[in-house]
Amino acid sequence: MAEQKPEGRADQRAEPRVEEVLLLKDKQARILLSLTIKDRDWYLSSLAKATDTTYVHACTFISACDTKGITTSERHGKIKVIKLTEKGNQLAELVAGVYGLLNQQQQKEKDAPKAEKKE
Repeated sequence: MAEQKPEGRADQRAEPRVEEVLLLKDKQARILLSLTIKDRDWYLSSLAKATDTTYVHACTFISACDTKGITTSERHGKIKVIKLTEKGNQLAELVAGVYGLLNQQQQKEKDAPKAEKKE
C-alpha cells in the first residue's frame, strides 16, 4: 500500500503555476520589452512578428497579462491595441534590469580570458 503524506508539511513544495514563471522566459520578456517602445501602436500581430513568436503565443501571453493588470487592450474597430499599465511598465523595467545584469556578467566573462593573456 502506498504511503500517504500528511498535508501541510513544510518540505512539500507546490509546483509553480504557469502564470508565475511566464515572465522570465525569453519570448515573454521580449514581448514586454517591445511594449516599452511607445512610438508605435502594438497589435497582437505586430507583437508576434517583432518578437519572433506565433500569434497564438502572443495572444495567450497578453491575455494572461491583461488578467494580471500588466497590460490593457483597447479595441479600435476589429483591432486591439496593446499597452502596458503602470504596473506593466515597472515590471518591464525590472526585466530590462535583469537582462542588463546578465549581459554585464557575460561581458565580464568574455573579458576575463583577455585580461589573463596580458599578464
